[in-house]
Amino acid sequence: MVRLRLTRIGGRKNPVWRVVVADGRSKRDGRVIETVGHYNAQTNPSTIVLDEVRIRDWLARGAQPSDAVRKLLSTQGIH
Repeated sequence: MVRLRLTRIGGRKNPVWRVVVADGRSKRDGRVIETVGHYNAQTNPSTIVLDEVRIRDWLARGAQPSDAVRKLLSTQGIH
């Protein structure tokens, strides 16, 4: 199953997350199909940048968001 989920980038004690489309069986930081945004909780307020068109396209194709990505989507108004 294809999932929308977070993959970690950034240095030690400075996490920055990419929102990616990946196969559900791949590792957290493993092979990705497409990068559709990024999220940085270290800034105030948190930085959330999402490609809404691509995310809606993947959701229409049946991709399932993880719980964390589902929260990010709801804060940005994407359902």
